Amino acid sequence: MLKIRQAIIVEGKYDKIKLSSIVDAVIIQTNGFKIFKDKEKLALIKFYAERTGIIILTDSDRAGFKIRSHIKGAIHKGKIINVYIPDVMGKEKRKDKPSAEGKLGVEGIDKNLIMEAFEKAGVTSDDSPDVPAITKLDLYEMGLTGGKNSTELRRKLLEYLGLPSLLTSNSLLEVLNNMLIREELEEIMKNKIRL
Repeated sequence: MLKIRQAIIVEGKYDKIKLSSIVDAVIIQTNGFKIFKDKEKLALIKFYAERTGIIILTDSDRAGFKIRSHIKGAIHKGKIINVYIPDVMGKEKRKDKPSAEGKLGVEGIDKNLIMEAFEKAGVTSDDSPDVPAITKLDLYEMGLTGGKNSTELRRKLLEYLGLPSLLTSNSLLEVLNNMLIREELEEIMKNKIRL
């Protein structure tokens, strides 16, 4: 499995499912054209672009390029890597008929072709040393979940980190593990976040 530091942006849940079997990375789905109006999701993508960089992996049809273009246009700071899948004609197994352009999307492309696409874009495995992950227990012990004031503490932490206010505890955990190490989070909670 390819371990990737950057967040990967895909169109839909089936793309995310396919990619999850190939890469170990944060995968954010745009839900197709809904990204055009989803300010919270776009804010999250911008955050990752600045923090770790993002990889855009959309389908090779007109819709995929329109979504890719919208995201690129919305990101003013940070790093964007474009990964392009080849045009492969066919139909996804779960669908009754091919797409309007007759091309397979990310979900239908062979795993090896996706790996080649990452390679062509210069995306290789992140071999940085593993650091212990921030866990749900850590969030609990720091008062961010399961406590009397945990909702307010979480809100203040999200505000301090410049993250969308609607992040769930699980999403927060995922984001924190890409931004910080446990000691940095402890330091923030101890010295920066006050009720």
